[in-house]
Amino acid sequence: MNIQKKMLLSAATLSLGVLAGCGNSNEIVMWTPLTGEDGQIMDQMVEDYNDTDPEFPVSHVITPDLYTQIYTVMNTGEGTPDLAMIHADRVEGFVRFDMVKPFDDLMSTHTTLNQNNYIDQAWTAGEVDGSQYTIPLDVHSNVLYYNQDLMAQYDIDHFLDDDVLTFDEIMSLEGQLEDGHYAINNALMSWVLLAQVVNLGGDISDDAGNPTIDTPEMAEAMEALVAVEEAGLMTPQGEDGFAMFQGQTVIFSSDGTWSSLAHDMVDDLNYGITNIYSFDSDTWHNRGSSHLFSMLVSEDRTEEKEEGIGEFLEWIYENSITWADAGQIPASREVYESPEFEDYQQSFFTQTEEQRDSLLIFDYEYYGYVEAAINLVILDMLYGNISIEDGLAAAQQEVEDLVAQGHGADIEIDLDDFEVEDAE
Repeated sequence: MNIQKKMLLSAATLSLGVLAGCGNSNEIVMWTPLTGEDGQIMDQMVEDYNDTDPEFPVSHVITPDLYTQIYTVMNTGEGTPDLAMIHADRVEGFVRFDMVKPFDDLMSTHTTLNQNNYIDQAWTAGEVDGSQYTIPLDVHSNVLYYNQDLMAQYDIDHFLDDDVLTFDEIMSLEGQLEDGHYAINNALMSWVLLAQVVNLGGDISDDAGNPTIDTPEMAEAMEALVAVEEAGLMTPQGEDGFAMFQGQTVIFSSDGTWSSLAHDMVDDLNYGITNIYSFDSDTWHNRGSSHLFSMLVSEDRTEEKEEGIGEFLEWIYENSITWADAGQIPASREVYESPEFEDYQQSFFTQTEEQRDSLLIFDYEYYGYVEAAINLVILDMLYGNISIEDGLAAAQQEVEDLVAQGHGADIEIDLDDFEVEDAE
């Protein structure tokens, strides 16, 4: 099974991205992959910052094919942005190939930018060999939405007394639901699966950096999900489980924090949020990622402009409550501990140290391959189209092959060979 995706780039797209990096010498050009409503919110934040009349205003350039564009400018040395927003799993590879500059010097003159001021997992995702290569903006996490009216209808409010829904509680609903009603949907299933693997003590790579997909923990986690589907409690294959939750025929939805934006637009949807379900209420994780600010290596960026970057990131630290409007969890302690943030549903994930510890960020260099490989087999495994054994073996082999080829890391290889993932 070939599950590698190739990104074909047109000359026009390349030209647009390269030219977008060529801003004025007195402005900070920032590339992000924020193509949805979150991009509009970042535009507003940048506008608010520029209204403070900084020496180096910021120009926000939304770049849908961000990573391909980054590899392009790193190859040519032309049009490199001053800031690039990347994901946690990209840091190690970028550092290994000398693509990013550490923030260590800038942190010495902008002391707000330090580990104690950010959610720890988001900060450490940017730390490699004792140097800090990124400054975090957020954590965006898997979350379990629940329909409060349906929970009351089925008298299961007590399921969430401990803030953790268990597989046993889900399975207890077998045969108890009305026709057309389901306990849970199949949204972001790869994220759910990976959280269960960690709950069971597994991981997606070993100490040597080899991928670990075809493992007993992965199989056990997958078997538990299949049992839910076979009991008739999972939304059917081919149905839009997200829409079914909004249509109020599904009790629980395993989506992302950002989905609250869409749910809020449904007038009669009375919902809440909690942790992703687990095997027991003592061990649980909410798989997430982090948007991180990075400085790509560039000979054109001056020390003065870097100081301007430091000022911008300090402003973000103090003012990123606006970013919570995108359904994200701001990584800034100044924000997530503020009374204003308590009004946001996702503040649930930062209210206690235990909740913050539940946020699971994978920084494995080849995480993108792992998730892509799982995504292409997980629904077939879930609905019995292929066996769990065959699905995990195929995913394991595919990731091993890609890692052996070094795709997604070496900036000297043909761009057509890159698998590019710019999604949340």
